[in-house]
Amino acid sequence: MYGVSVFHLLPLQNVLNLASRMIYRANRESITSVLTFVTDLLHWLPVLQRVEYKMCVLVYECLHQSAPIYLSELCIPVAATAKRSHLRSAVQGNLVILYCRTKRHGQRSFAYSGPALQNSLPLTVRDPSLSLTQFCEQLKSVTFSVRV
Repeated sequence: MYGVSVFHLLPLQNVLNLASRMIYRANRESITSVLTFVTDLLHWLPVLQRVEYKMCVLVYECLHQSAPIYLSELCIPVAATAKRSHLRSAVQGNLVILYCRTKRHGQRSFAYSGPALQNSLPLTVRDPSLSLTQFCEQLKSVTFSVRV
């Protein structure tokens, strides 16, 4: 779902809004209060941010060997590459972003988008000593602070 246009994500967002209206028992007119309710009280992310959140969690699992091997092989630290180990990105813990031929569909692949999203996170969130729950908490707080 990463990289899909907003047009295709809109039906999913509408379902999420409808579910929050059912929980909140709000009518159609109070849509602004429902969106506030979704983010502030229920702590639900909008669909686009939810997809990015799940991708970052999957990359975390790849780096900590709890994801399938075929995905873990796509998350290569820059420091593990012999010719790049002296770069600043290696010290920061960045991942190698693999080259993709097509701009439209290639950048939607996990090999490109997973490391790119991971590299865009703040260094405090990318700390390798964090447990999965700590990582998820910090990732969610960062994601909520960057509201769309």
